[in-house]
Amino acid sequence: MSLAVLFSRAATGMEAPQVVVEAHLANGLPSFTLVGLPETEVKEARDRVRAAILQSGFEFPARRITVNLAPADLPKESGRFDLPIALGLLAASGQIPADKLDRYEFAGELALTGEVRPVRGALAMVLAAAGSGRAFILPEPSAREAALAEAAEIFSARSLLEVCAHLADRTALPQASAEAPSHSAAEYPDLADVKGQAGPRRALEVAAAGGHSLLMSGPPGTGKSMLAQRLSGILPVMTEQEALEAAAVQSLTGGFRVEHWRRRPYRAPHHSASAVALVGGGGVPRPGEISLAHHGVLFLDELPEFDRKALEVLREPLESGRITISRAARQSEFPARFQLVAAMNPCPCGWLGHPAGKCRCTPDQVARYRSRLSGPLLDRIDLHIEVPALAEQDLINAPAGEASHAVRQRVDAARRRQIERQGKANALLEGAEIDRHCRAEGKAEDLLKQAIARLNLSARAFHRILKVARTLADLDGIGSIGSYHVAEAVQFRRWDRA
Repeated sequence: MSLAVLFSRAATGMEAPQVVVEAHLANGLPSFTLVGLPETEVKEARDRVRAAILQSGFEFPARRITVNLAPADLPKESGRFDLPIALGLLAASGQIPADKLDRYEFAGELALTGEVRPVRGALAMVLAAAGSGRAFILPEPSAREAALAEAAEIFSARSLLEVCAHLADRTALPQASAEAPSHSAAEYPDLADVKGQAGPRRALEVAAAGGHSLLMSGPPGTGKSMLAQRLSGILPVMTEQEALEAAAVQSLTGGFRVEHWRRRPYRAPHHSASAVALVGGGGVPRPGEISLAHHGVLFLDELPEFDRKALEVLREPLESGRITISRAARQSEFPARFQLVAAMNPCPCGWLGHPAGKCRCTPDQVARYRSRLSGPLLDRIDLHIEVPALAEQDLINAPAGEASHAVRQRVDAARRRQIERQGKANALLEGAEIDRHCRAEGKAEDLLKQAIARLNLSARAFHRILKVARTLADLDGIGSIGSYHVAEAVQFRRWDRA
């Protein structure tokens, strides 16, 4: 036999299209040709495969070798095709049996010693291959990650020789299994560490209960970053589907760890991050910070210090929960259902409103500083609050705050009411759903009309106030929105009232 056909997977965004690896041996001068639109790291597989085959005790075919990665118009990148290429050459030269190759899909980078190294995107590949009816053979670290997809059949390999022994029915590969850890609020920073700040703590609870975005403004050292870091600890436990989606995105960058399974992502990029770093991109599109925070928290500290163009690209993902990266040759889509938490100083020097009276900024300087944030971006953030500086005596005498686990119980109860009523968090309601589930009647409706007239609210801000009021009612366990819910929701729109 001079031809062998195997199956693998490429990576294009969140998708993992099937790749057919065809290895053909022909008579003629020895050569090794790799076709099928391979990137540089795929072309370098020729040298890795040759060394790995020889080090594993096999004979490298001294013939005219052609390896085709089909489909030909799909770009192939990374070293994931090393293992199927090596197996194809061994099967085509008759050194291993080829009758079982169609039962499996293969991915793995080969070391020169014949060991199999982990690859990026293993979980995404296995999820895409779930309907193919074939099992997957992966390097041991990647197999543990991919085994989190319980419906898939995964085999774990440490070397090329082990895979060959499995295909020859000599020594079976172990089936991979993942022991998913169970996470609790105790593994996150505790909200009890935050002293005082009853108002911001209340806003954080509302944001967690309804999935709302939050902007905090206050002088340095008032606890803005502490509050943001503790949001993950009061969010509801991730569902199986949410955990798989978040893990699949992180798998594309090689940053996922099994011990982080079902743990809410928390991303805090530096304010020098570019637009590409935030939303993703590159020649071969990779997910950015907003996608790596999928089903978790994206914290942007010193918000006005970010490049304005970088911030403006957040506007569409905040509404749609997805980001599409378009290139001339391809288009990639990544999920980005993140919860935005941002923090900023009230003025350029940061001390405006501090009891010590340190601020010397003029009104024009303050206005220019705040104008770095566009109206459309602020309009998309549900909660705008102030985090005031505490007086020295208040800070010393402030009792310990309520612990995360107690707050999380109320958040869980409120989120369950939302799922039972509408199947999603309040922050995700749109159009007719808002009219159906967030209707304000009687005094609540009158108060809302007054707020619209006085604050000159946009239609988007009006809807966001309704959704926050709905969350406040859910936290109280009440079916209808009261006037006090509307009043509190309006108070959470600081920038509209400024």
